[in-house]
Amino acid sequence: MATPAPDSVRRSRHADERRGKHQGADAHDNFARGFQALGELALNGVQVSARATDLVSGRELFSIDDHVVMPSAGIGTILLLVEVAAKLRDADFGMYTLLDRTAADSVGGSGIWQHLQAPSLPVADLAALVGASNDNLATNVLIRAVGLDAVRDRAELLGLTRSALLDRVRDKRGPDDAPHLSVGCAKELTWLLTALARGEIVDAEASERVLGWLSLNSDLSMVASAFGLDPHAHRTGDHGLLLVNKTGADAGVRSEIGIVRGPRAGVTYAVSMSFADTGVTSRLAVLDGMRQVGLDLLEYVH
Repeated sequence: MATPAPDSVRRSRHADERRGKHQGADAHDNFARGFQALGELALNGVQVSARATDLVSGRELFSIDDHVVMPSAGIGTILLLVEVAAKLRDADFGMYTLLDRTAADSVGGSGIWQHLQAPSLPVADLAALVGASNDNLATNVLIRAVGLDAVRDRAELLGLTRSALLDRVRDKRGPDDAPHLSVGCAKELTWLLTALARGEIVDAEASERVLGWLSLNSDLSMVASAFGLDPHAHRTGDHGLLLVNKTGADAGVRSEIGIVRGPRAGVTYAVSMSFADTGVTSRLAVLDGMRQVGLDLLEYVH
């Protein structure tokens, strides 16, 4: 796991990035607002990793330590959804295959299945719950059904070496458990989203399924808070904006990846923060920094 750079090194690096990335940039390509916000967070001890690329050309729009492996909470379940979509081609694992929840799968935190009476749900419904609300119980049932090793093998097959789903969801992590649910690298994750948008992950049908599940996400509290969309109804676009995103939240972790399309352009993005979650002020500062990146992305695509 990468560790934060010393303050002096971090301060120099981020100052250089802010100066270098915007020389000669036009108004729409100027990501100075996000750079400044993330740079200030880094100077205050927040570990920051971010990247954005143009969806069509693949051109890098901005990056900050996009090679660093960061804890990413629920972001890693996108790899679970990819494996589920691939496995739907198997005769014994269809969209309507019912999966039971067990006591071993039980977990608190995010999601609504834990509050429902249904003891079993179809595979496709469980994937939709993971996409819509990072449903922890649905995540654990799907992991048990497809196998964590299969998810890891799929990530390796895709060429992902710095992004992984490490474990099932747990209420508490002990010394023998993986330290995080997942880790991710912004450079790899933006590549993954671009490949999904192009129908290149497994095949076009599987890619479309994964994007469909992600389009249900109702968490617009981070980068996507800048887009002004209805958290519960944005699948068909609004004011020319179309969003597909995945978020992850844990103690001291806020992470989001996404694709946002507008009248002018489309982008893929990934922003992850690791910070000392000592109070509401520190958390709100991180969320505000992510929103500033979102405002820059909005300016680029709209």
